[in-house]
Formats: sequence, structure tokens, C-alpha cells
Amino acid sequence: MKDRDARLNNIKKIIRDKRIDCQEVLLEELHKEGHGVTQATLSRDLKALRVGKVSDGNKGYYYTLPGDTQFTATEKDYLQDVQRGFISYDFSHNTCVVNTQPGHANSVALAIDQINIHEILGTIAGDDTVFLVLKEGADRANVHAFFKGRIIKPKGE
Repeated sequence: MKDRDARLNNIKKIIRDKRIDCQEVLLEELHKEGHGVTQATLSRDLKALRVGKVSDGNKGYYYTLPGDTQFTATEKDYLQDVQRGFISYDFSHNTCVVNTQPGHANSVALAIDQINIHEILGTIAGDDTVFLVLKEGADRANVHAFFKGRIIKPKGE
């Protein structure tokens, strides 16, 4: 049982420290750590740990532990998620509509939520559109500056 506990702890550490996208890569990492585990045992371990997969916002997925999804990405990763899917944006009163590539709205909305832009109260995502609700009296210029300064890059950058 002690060996199993050590293996489970290593699986958690590897998943937290690296972006693992498939069992084969995780199996290789475990072998490097000295765990001679089979794919079937690894599969049972992942189930026991309740490991899931989340979208990387670019047609790929990676493993995550329960409760870790909010902490696995840095602000740079979130900005890249927005940049990958972003097409355009426009304001109307205290709302902003962000147009995205098809299928990217959820990752863009999550990224905007996680970046925590003070003026944005919340997001609602469709397939290729994110609806931003701005706080009462929010300064649109700050939201505009976010998009112009951190998302829309001049050509050649």
C-alpha cells in the first residue's frame, strides 16, 4: 500500500507541475520516477484520484486534479487563450460583445474571468461569442486598453 500511496502522490505532483495531455506521457514520467506501472494500473489510479481533462483552448486537452482547474494556468496562459480565439469586440452601454473563433468562446470567457479585469462583472459564453457585463459606472477605456494593449498585438510581434 505504501508503494501505491507514493505513486499516487507522484501522479498528483506530475499533473500539477507539468502539462500532461495523455496517459503515455504520464506513464513515461512515472517510469522516470522509478514506478514500474502498467497502463491499466495508471488508468485505475487516475480514476481513483478523480483526474479529469480540461481544454487548453486550442483543440487540445490536459489532465487536471479535482479543484485545481483555477490554479493550473498563469495569467500569461490566460492571455494566450484569449489571443488564440479572439477576433473582435464592440461595446453597447454597459456590455461588450467579444467575437471569437468557433468553439473558443468558453476558453476566452474563462480566461477573462480568471484575469479578473476590475471593470467586468461577469461573462457569458456561446460558441463564438462572449458577452461581457461591465460593472455599473465602469470605465470602458480600461477594458478597451486591455484588448488593445494585451490582446491585439501589432503585426510582427
